Amino acid sequence: MEPTRITISANIAATIEQVWDYWTLPEHITKWNFASDDWHCPDAQNDLREGGRYRARMEAKDGSFGFDFEAVYDEIIPKQRIVYTIEDGRSVRTEFGDLDGTTKVTTIFEAETENPVDMQREGWQAILNNFKNYTETN
Repeated sequence: MEPTRITISANIAATIEQVWDYWTLPEHITKWNFASDDWHCPDAQNDLREGGRYRARMEAKDGSFGFDFEAVYDEIIPKQRIVYTIEDGRSVRTEFGDLDGTTKVTTIFEAETENPVDMQREGWQAILNNFKNYTETN
């Protein structure tokens, strides 16, 4: 059975260079990589190369729950595309489009089967919206 693919996107009022750096550098990832204000990302590690590993610790601020989001990079085209496989085998592809001084970020990911598709879309979109807000205000 073909996996369900979910697409999210945002237009960001920043150059593709800034968007790329804020998306890929751990010191920025920890500032935006969470879906709501009661969560945070206290640690991120990013070996940005094909075969390299990505790891982000995501935790509820009250300490009630947390998990490591881990993946291995399959393809890196700087300032254009990142493709990785999450440790559970699902594929994620993020495209970066230069729109004359602004940048469109589009992510297509394979849904998991434990949670409703709408919930997954909303969660990933909330993280992307946090990224947009962080990038546009820093």
